[in-house]
Amino acid sequence: MKLTFIGTYPPRECGIGTFTNDLFNSMVNNPDNGNDSNEGFVIALSDFPNEYEYPDEVKGIIRQNRQEDYLQAVKLINLSGADLCILEHEFGIFGGQSGVYILPLLYRLEVPLIVTLHTILKTPSYNEKAVLQEICKMASKIVVMSHKAIEFLVEIYQVPADKIEFIDHGVPNLQFDSQISRKELKIDTKKVLMTFGFIGRNKGIETVIKALPKVIERHPNVIYLILGKTHPNVVRHSGEEYRIFLMRLVKNLKLENNVVFLNEFLDIKDLFKYLSATDIYITPYLNEAQITSGTLSYAVGVGSAVVSTPYWHAEELLADDRGRLFNFNDPEELSSIITELFDHPEKLNLLKSNARAYGQKITWPKIGQKYLRVAHQALTQKVEKIVNKDTIMDLLILPPFSMAHINRLTDDTGIIQHAKFGIPNLKEGYCLDDNARALLMVLMAHKQIKDSRAIELSPVYLSYIHYMQNKDGTFRNFLSFSRHYLDEIGSEDSFGRTIWALGYLLGNAPNDAYYQTGREVFFNAAPNFKNLKSIRSIANTMIGVCYYLRSNPSDDSMTERLRNMAHKLIKHYDENETTDWHWFESLLAYDNGILPLALLHSAEILNEDKVLEVAINSMQFLTAHTLNENYLSVIGNEKWYKKDGERSVFAQQPIDAMAMVLMYHQAFIVTKDKEYLSKLYISFLWFLGENDLRMSLYDFETNGCCDGFESYGVNRNQGAESSLAYLISHLTVLQAYEEFHTIDIKSNEENPDVRDDGQLPQSPKRAWQSNS
Repeated sequence: MKLTFIGTYPPRECGIGTFTNDLFNSMVNNPDNGNDSNEGFVIALSDFPNEYEYPDEVKGIIRQNRQEDYLQAVKLINLSGADLCILEHEFGIFGGQSGVYILPLLYRLEVPLIVTLHTILKTPSYNEKAVLQEICKMASKIVVMSHKAIEFLVEIYQVPADKIEFIDHGVPNLQFDSQISRKELKIDTKKVLMTFGFIGRNKGIETVIKALPKVIERHPNVIYLILGKTHPNVVRHSGEEYRIFLMRLVKNLKLENNVVFLNEFLDIKDLFKYLSATDIYITPYLNEAQITSGTLSYAVGVGSAVVSTPYWHAEELLADDRGRLFNFNDPEELSSIITELFDHPEKLNLLKSNARAYGQKITWPKIGQKYLRVAHQALTQKVEKIVNKDTIMDLLILPPFSMAHINRLTDDTGIIQHAKFGIPNLKEGYCLDDNARALLMVLMAHKQIKDSRAIELSPVYLSYIHYMQNKDGTFRNFLSFSRHYLDEIGSEDSFGRTIWALGYLLGNAPNDAYYQTGREVFFNAAPNFKNLKSIRSIANTMIGVCYYLRSNPSDDSMTERLRNMAHKLIKHYDENETTDWHWFESLLAYDNGILPLALLHSAEILNEDKVLEVAINSMQFLTAHTLNENYLSVIGNEKWYKKDGERSVFAQQPIDAMAMVLMYHQAFIVTKDKEYLSKLYISFLWFLGENDLRMSLYDFETNGCCDGFESYGVNRNQGAESSLAYLISHLTVLQAYEEFHTIDIKSNEENPDVRDDGQLPQSPKRAWQSNS
């Protein structure tokens, strides 16, 4: 039997990675398998941009927030000859909202699926519940590690009980002599308490520290070992704040000689050596919502006396005198139990003996055998996955998302506005338009794919915007390479694009410093909203205001400003509309999709029928003139398209294609009509060759985007505007793809007999696609 395992994997420091490695070895390399011949390989989840030197059994890597990696992985699995796939599920290790990125992989999987659930929430959000239900539907078997988990799956998630298997969390079959370990670790004269695992606020370690003074009064030779690194997610967001808090608490209670911090991720052998040297192992978690605890299983498996708060897994595993329980956040009760056990060694030894006996039943070789039995059962079952083959969007034909060219164009002042081919043209300096677009793009990249470089670039573009703002809230636009202002007041379009980026920042700020800076610049500019004349400037500003209002819906003053600007656009529409011309001007010019886009955003906020009506009518009019041959033909800037005249085909520019992508994305959000996703995807393919010239504007060598095309062919210069338009469009495709799957979960719930494969409609194959 050939097995595929999907999960985190060593050397990534992760409890689920350790579990996946142990499960792999217990099923593939288990000496107890006898004559059964099993082989397998691993698909490892990576927290990009971290890179790991994985062992040979890892044949594929999924970067958590890169959707295309999931599709590459399932192709690998389906073509590998694998008989079965085993998925380790925990919401936080997969990309997208509630880990939704894993669903497209599972939809396409052509072999039976076993899922091990490491987290099952009692009060899940709508998306958490829906994602887990979808995974359970596609699984032949679901493995859980506590009986409470079975209860939750049946009662909360409506999973059939006959699909669920209870298998204990395995423990390594390692034995160390307690006295030898204590001497080796130089703690043979101590009474040893220990907690290990990733450190975070929910661990409740402060409860143990607060319990120590009373214990030490009676047993002064007690030492408390706190083993483990701070959880990477905690470090990312809060640094070592919790560890520092614990160290200060130790100092305040004068426990420096009784508490030891070991800030390491220990390998299994070292960990079990410490466990064998421990008198009492403590898990002081702060609430009951822990359905599985690997650390607790290890402690019981090695035969430790365990004292724990009564979270779900502890209540089950420590039953029948395998441990003792104390109330959450109750250092008084904990100190009494520890003192009692040290005062009465026979009680301590009874707990150890009972734990050791149970631990012998849950060693990994035995657990591996149980998983193999479940695997053989799964091979005899078939889960029907009804797939709609009419909807196909293959993210794998998209180039990998790359900011290489943006890095090339950016210095410590901002982004250079023009390029000679793929080389920055320093003679042209900087402009506000492009730095605003760049800020928008990097914020989207951070939100969508957690790109670390995006965060590094964000303050560069934000500081440029701040530097270019005048005292009256308006902005200059152009700055020379020598940092000399080249104008007093920039164009209204550059003003509007800046407000768009700032509004997006206020709704999606990566930290408070960026938020406060952006808020100051945004509100300094706000008095100028009423003075705008250009309809595209008004539209861009409206989009920024909408992003702001989504996170600040009670700002009635800003809502009224939005309403006034929306009515200005509608007035232009009413003045120019005729029977066969449903537009805001007497011509289709540049950046046309921005106008319906602004009204589609506003329709979400204002809830006015007229706003939505004009948005839809103008969008349909624009679609009829640009998307009528199943590929996007942007209105060219050579002569534009005047009413009753002929449209210009050439001088097509990337910002127009970007506006179409964004327009259809917002139309999908507002209407939930999947047809707009088809149009979004077709519009994006304009960048990759689905256009009038059938030539790709994306440069696969530089990762930049060409500035457009003329009658003679592609303009090979790759300025900031074009490359940012491509990247913003690419990120929008990825976001739409995620939203499609999230929304599609709900439609599957309502219509359980039909399930899409989660792909978007594809335009007809062109020669360049067939050859790619």
